[in-house]
Amino acid sequence: MTYRRCKVTQFPGLKFGGTWHVEWTLVSSFFTMPLNLYHKKRNFAKTSEPKGKKQASNKRRFLIHEHHATQLHFDFRMEMEGVLKSWAVPKGPSMNPNDKHLAVMVEDHPIEYGSFEGTIPEGEYGAGEVRIWDKGTYEPVGDTPVEEQIKEGKLTFILMGKKLKGEFHMVEMKGRGENNWLLFKHKDEYADPNWELDPILHYGSRTQAPGKKKNADIGEHALERLVEKSKTKSAAAASKPRARSTSRPSVKSTRDRKQPRGLKATVTKPHAR
Repeated sequence: MTYRRCKVTQFPGLKFGGTWHVEWTLVSSFFTMPLNLYHKKRNFAKTSEPKGKKQASNKRRFLIHEHHATQLHFDFRMEMEGVLKSWAVPKGPSMNPNDKHLAVMVEDHPIEYGSFEGTIPEGEYGAGEVRIWDKGTYEPVGDTPVEEQIKEGKLTFILMGKKLKGEFHMVEMKGRGENNWLLFKHKDEYADPNWELDPILHYGSRTQAPGKKKNADIGEHALERLVEKSKTKSAAAASKPRARSTSRPSVKSTRDRKQPRGLKATVTKPHAR
């Protein structure tokens, strides 16, 4: 978007001058701001995650990333406003209407992230394995656009994925932590009260990944190992017999000992055996 085009299409009633320049700067920031935090958290010289940028897109796509980071969680992403609006769901999505799971809104991701799978290297933000657990399209329910629903803190939409299907709800938990939402299934023909989440990779955090058994053991059981080691040392010390002292004061030490005034120190000679 050029300066002249911005003048004509965005603010046709304004004249040149200081006010115009300020307004143009605000419009420019609006188009670049959504991914600033995403870019700030990542070193693209080290991670293979896409850098991406905001796009003009009207598609209604969604995906679920299975993310084995510090803790296993699932990232729910919905394409809107040229980015992927994202929530981290610790317990993952559910087709059981009785399950109301916490979903924490995180920074927007670029649309290119919708095809990302791989390993985020150690030391980088979100380090661990990432897999696409499910993907498809969604449709908002009702006359209110989904972008407006987010601002109101209540979303209702229909997912058409390979694993997740039917109507879902998201409700912002105002007053219960910043960016905290609830994600839950609507009772419809796709609802399953016996549904269980089945991850693609069958381990938890990145420390539990195959080939990292030693690190996982250190990380997950460090306290138990320390307590057991302490108990072992204490038991060994208790079972060890104490050495009894057999030493006697030497003649020299007896002579050097200060005596009360008026008394004379005497030394008893040992009997011959």
